[in-house]
Amino acid sequence: QVQLVESGGGLVQAGGSLRLSCAASGGTFSRYNMGWFRQAPGKERKFAAAITRGGSTYYADSVKGRFTISRDNDKNTVYLQMNSLKPEDAAVYYCAADRSVGFVNPYTLSAYDYWGQGTQVTVSS
Repeated sequence: QVQLVESGGGLVQAGGSLRLSCAASGGTFSRYNMGWFRQAPGKERKFAAAITRGGSTYYADSVKGRFTISRDNDKNTVYLQMNSLKPEDAAVYYCAADRSVGFVNPYTLSAYDYWGQGTQVTVSS
């Protein structure tokens, strides 16, 4: 069983930056495709970014050019660097892991097998 623990959330002013971390345990991290999703109050959880086991990356249009996903297999950790934050980026951010060999559709919730508890990001205007 894989456990995912997010950290790094907090309060930041619009235009500022945050780096989220997601530490994984209980599995072979290097074999997993990893994703970040976010959920604002009263809204559905949405895809933000993903990175394959091979290092290929995917981004939602709303974060492209501002967010960067990366991974450190030695530390069993995936990161989400968020720059130029906007009030609409405020949400609970969730880390997710996919154990499948093929990463059919990284944009969907159902592609992922394990989820963290989330970390809150608040952006003040």
